[in-house]
Amino acid sequence: MSCDPVGAEAIVAFGSNLGDRRGLIEQALSTIEVEIGPCLGRSRLIETEAWIHPDDDADWHPPFLNGVGVFKTELEPRTVLESLLAIESRLGRDRGPGAKPWQPRPIDLDLIAIDDLVLDETDLILPHPRMQERRFVLEPLAILNPTWRHPILQKTVLEMLEDLDD
Repeated sequence: MSCDPVGAEAIVAFGSNLGDRRGLIEQALSTIEVEIGPCLGRSRLIETEAWIHPDDDADWHPPFLNGVGVFKTELEPRTVLESLLAIESRLGRDRGPGAKPWQPRPIDLDLIAIDDLVLDETDLILPHPRMQERRFVLEPLAILNPTWRHPILQKTVLEMLEDLDD
């Protein structure tokens, strides 16, 4: 897949529930602008409760600050994903073999979509396969771009948000 030469719009969800949450998010967003492309817009930050995985021994994790940004990029989707993972690592996110993905983390960066691209590869699925189930993605995206349409479900962000079962 080759992105349009004038650039594509990458939607990135971000969150943090360890350390200086706001500061870590600002660092991540600044680095994304340098490595991926300029920010076209971002939502305000919202605070959400951390989800507790059934296999987790904890009964509470610190709340997240979450948001969504849109970045103009000329990079290939895989390069965008690799850059996001590298930024997470530099900011203290452990994705090593012993790390549990539901544990508290200083930064979490998820590539949600690039334009209306549909990809289904082993480790890169676009749009993000669970975005329509995640209020912490949909609410900030609704603030930023409520009419964005999921290219597979053919629903707007607002319609997906209405479909959520609390």
